[in-house]
Amino acid sequence: MKCRVCGKPANINLRSYKTALCEEDFIAFLEKRASTTIGKYHLIDETDKPIVAVSGGKDSLSLWYMMNKLGYVSDGIYIDLGIEGYSGRSLEKIRQMADKLQRKVYIFNVHKALRKGIDSIAKVIRRPACSACGTIKRYIMNRICIDKGYTVLATGHNLDDEASALFGNVLYWKKEYLWKKNVVLEGRGEHLVKKIKPFFLCSEREIAAYAIMKGIDYIYEECPFSSGAKTLTYKGILNHIEESSPGTKIMFVKGYLKMVKEKGDEKEDEKEDNREGRYCLQCGYPTFSDKCSFCWLLDKFGAEYDVEFDQYG
Repeated sequence: MKCRVCGKPANINLRSYKTALCEEDFIAFLEKRASTTIGKYHLIDETDKPIVAVSGGKDSLSLWYMMNKLGYVSDGIYIDLGIEGYSGRSLEKIRQMADKLQRKVYIFNVHKALRKGIDSIAKVIRRPACSACGTIKRYIMNRICIDKGYTVLATGHNLDDEASALFGNVLYWKKEYLWKKNVVLEGRGEHLVKKIKPFFLCSEREIAAYAIMKGIDYIYEECPFSSGAKTLTYKGILNHIEESSPGTKIMFVKGYLKMVKEKGDEKEDEKEDNREGRYCLQCGYPTFSDKCSFCWLLDKFGAEYDVEFDQYG
């Protein structure tokens, strides 16, 4: 099998694109795909100050590395959930990348702030660990951006993540979430920062190959609390379809993006957000009531409202 571009022995077969590439041309291919996504969907403007949400996994570390390589100088954000045997090793990988890029990373320690790890928090509030984690991460990442002056938050969500989430939302017709599966989620003034997904059209396999080829040291294990998650089931179903019909996932996601653009549902979603128009009386974060979920957690555990972050690099 030879590289379609240069004729050298190929290192990876991309069945979705009916092509094979050597290491050098594959790296160029994936970086161009991310760069094109950023440009086509206007994810980052010249005046923007981006920051990347990092977890220690292949997607977020590859994105952090790639964005800086492409000229989108970015720092990082890490939420330490206090998961024994996992969070510490994740932070170690992140610090290694911060040193490599010569960039800083802001670290929020959940146990330090709330006096409990994510597993204990989930038990006390009687919600799944993933739900509690999402509440904390969304708030803290936005809070760091607002406090430190970052205008764009980039996450490592990949094609497989988006396809499985879209698949699940379509199965149950969860319209409130369905229209939020997009490459960019616009901010809301000084209350909510813009969120972007440069890897929206890059597959998990492609990003893993990129990480290996670029020597990016990442944590291989999935989060312990992700076991049994519905998204993993959806990914398995889509992978089975992809195996017999290469290109299904990217056509599924691209078809969705085209439909959203044609029907103007992005604007409709924005109107719904504006109609909500409520903000936490304590911190100003968008909410459905007088107090946001994170401030409610702080009250629940008797924690301080003055959220503190550590900084490395």
